[in-house]
Amino acid sequence: MNRQATNRYLPDYAVAPGEVLDEYLESVGMKQAELADRLGYSKKTINEIIAGKARITPECALKLERVFGRPASFWNNLESQFQDDRVRLREAEQFAEDAAWLKRVPYREMVKLGFVEPAEDVGGRLDVVLRFFGVASPAQWRTIWERHQVAYRQSQRFEANAEAVSAWLRQGELQAQQVPCGEFDKQRFRAVLEELRALTLAEPQDFVPDIVKRCAEVGVAVVFVPELPRTRVSGATRWVGGRPIIQLSLRYKTNDHLWFTFFHEAGHILKHGRKLVFLEGKGMDGEQEEEANAFARDLLIPQRDWRRFLAAGDFSLASIRDFAARVGIAAGIVVGRLQHEQLISHAVGNGLKVKYEWAIPDAE
Repeated sequence: MNRQATNRYLPDYAVAPGEVLDEYLESVGMKQAELADRLGYSKKTINEIIAGKARITPECALKLERVFGRPASFWNNLESQFQDDRVRLREAEQFAEDAAWLKRVPYREMVKLGFVEPAEDVGGRLDVVLRFFGVASPAQWRTIWERHQVAYRQSQRFEANAEAVSAWLRQGELQAQQVPCGEFDKQRFRAVLEELRALTLAEPQDFVPDIVKRCAEVGVAVVFVPELPRTRVSGATRWVGGRPIIQLSLRYKTNDHLWFTFFHEAGHILKHGRKLVFLEGKGMDGEQEEEANAFARDLLIPQRDWRRFLAAGDFSLASIRDFAARVGIAAGIVVGRLQHEQLISHAVGNGLKVKYEWAIPDAE
């Protein structure tokens, strides 16, 4: 059977039944007070119906039929169409607002990285993004984000990119859910960190699974999540569901930054409260950040060894390699610290750093 397509006109406005009723009153020269008397309603009720504040009920429609001669179905249909149009217009308005919010979400990059499935239209994309965040609407996303922001230790520049930052954090939470962790043990975690320090000499394919496994055994979920555009976050620490999560982005792509960030985040877990969320980016400061910096710095290179190295005053590449070998860490980490403390130029020694790249398959 052939079906012929028909176009249905959907106006961008809604006509309240009260407007039609008011026209009827005007056409017959009847005042609202008289209609109230004829219907047996109060003047207030008639005024609210005409103003669109009250509905025409089936009972009212039957009474209007008797007064004006138009069937009750006419008045009932006016009310039904009005309510349908109001819902449709509200949904259209809400959809426009939701679509504007969706534009601020880095959807294409999330698809490329496998965070969400691709969708063909705006409605489909909105659905997969909301499912990703685990919320019913952008309004609920805002509620959760604003509530969590109170706990965030972050600079003001992140606020303009809230959707991207929250998407990166959400992906970390989802990945952490897949990491089987034991109960958090603070003392054992501290001991594991001492042992993991030696992995700075290993390749990513070796140290990544080892970090994840060893930390999970003492109750810490470690996840590696590629950076999304406009986030500028190198790492994050927070407690979710009663367990700590360390999330790393590989923002700066060199071993000195990656390892310092990892131990910095670990310092937050050991030293700071469970209700706080730490986002690490360039220029982060504050007492707690300094404490985490000191923890990472001294764990990677013990203070006594560092002071002896500085006292010798030889920062040649050969000396850096020898010192790194003696203390058992990657030479690039020594270079990074020397650069940070402005003991050598940022152009010196970068060849000793190991560069990392994400192995991300091309989207089909």
